[in-house]
Amino acid sequence: MKIKLLAVALSAVLCVNAWAQAPIVIKFSHVVALDTPKGQAAERFKMLAEKATNGRVKVEVYPNSQLYKDKEELEALQLGAVQMLAPSLAKFGPLGVKEFEVFDLPYLFANKQALYHVTEGPVGKGLLQKLDAKGITGLAYWDNGFKVMSGNKALIKPADFRGQKMRIQASKVLDAQMRALGANPQVLAFSEVYQALQTGVVDGTENPPSNMYTQKMHEVQKFVTVSNHGYLGYAVIVNKKFWDGLPADIRTSLAKAMEEATTYEKAIAQRDNDLALEAIRKTGKTAVHMQTPQEQAEWRKALMPVYRDMEGRIGKDLLSAFIKASSGK
Repeated sequence: MKIKLLAVALSAVLCVNAWAQAPIVIKFSHVVALDTPKGQAAERFKMLAEKATNGRVKVEVYPNSQLYKDKEELEALQLGAVQMLAPSLAKFGPLGVKEFEVFDLPYLFANKQALYHVTEGPVGKGLLQKLDAKGITGLAYWDNGFKVMSGNKALIKPADFRGQKMRIQASKVLDAQMRALGANPQVLAFSEVYQALQTGVVDGTENPPSNMYTQKMHEVQKFVTVSNHGYLGYAVIVNKKFWDGLPADIRTSLAKAMEEATTYEKAIAQRDNDLALEAIRKTGKTAVHMQTPQEQAEWRKALMPVYRDMEGRIGKDLLSAFIKASSGK
């Protein structure tokens, strides 16, 4: 009997030791393709994280909405079904952190340097801290550049949008933007956009070229206007309880891996969008129009009321802080 008990005890110890040595699994879910800036950066983070922790962490990346669609992924993170996401910044408005919708304002950033003045400074970091109350820790901002407009009719002047059904993310600012142009905004999950365009459920959409090309939206859109009217970025986030419960050395290693992956992501974002736009043009399926300064002035004039209408939602002080930070002050 004693020998049997010792054998059972030894077996239990071995099981505990095996469990203790099992890698920590991080499920990293996102909704875009592998060959987008976000998709490539997620793979780079996986490689860096596993190397930095000597295999004590295993990162499982699930692209293209394999696990969850837009509306589902944040709830899954909060429940602990996945540990890491990189949602677009517009996703946090419906979560109750509406200040993030400031990023959706039209013509907010003159260029990438103005953007980085915000995201890499105290204003951007302060926004990430607002996610703590939702059980989320913000780790970094990832970049996907400026957006183009696409449709099955040429969208050159604001009047061209009148009556067009335009797909948007669930953002009050983007809703106001399309209405200011005379369009009818339609909220759809990213994974549903191609079919919606193909079947005429919506007439057009806005995206950075890399998203448009990798999702093959150019195959079902006849026209693109390179307007650079809005910005699309992401926040890499992690379940706060999971993050706080990690061993300190693991957390430090993962933070360093995220920092390196973020540097990589920023370096490839503009390149990939430039290549995607050229690839769209070369297919011959979509006519690409480069917006002129005069046309941009008309768009700006039509869209400026969005600032007034959304000031109360976003917060006057935050908007002022964004504008000041983006100027480098």
